[in-house]
Amino acid sequence: MRKRSPAYESSTGNVFADLGFAHPDAELAKAQLIFQIVELVRGRGLTQTAAAQVLGLPQPKVSQLLRGQMAGFSTDRLIRLLNRLDQDVEIVVGTKASARRPARVRVVRRGAALAARRRKDAIDSE
Repeated sequence: MRKRSPAYESSTGNVFADLGFAHPDAELAKAQLIFQIVELVRGRGLTQTAAAQVLGLPQPKVSQLLRGQMAGFSTDRLIRLLNRLDQDVEIVVGTKASARRPARVRVVRRGAALAARRRKDAIDSE
């Protein structure tokens, strides 16, 4: 007897759109900002208590943030937290590339791509 493959739908690439959120691009941008904060806190080896001091938040809020809980964190607040972690945040407005797709909101970590490129160049020059 042959097993049936489970039914599935292809993702749009945005889980919030797939789940029917009212503003999926904004929710994805918040999630990406939180991811950046988590990576910075972990990369610095900060405890939740130390991160709370740097971010100016109570430790329970840091715990929520590090677990990816978005409730209570506006995009503006997340940007301020990134600034407290000594990160520049740039907002770039541009004309969308195609008439077929809707305009979008996205978060890009410039420094990470630049650092990866520098590592690759260093390895290639050896």
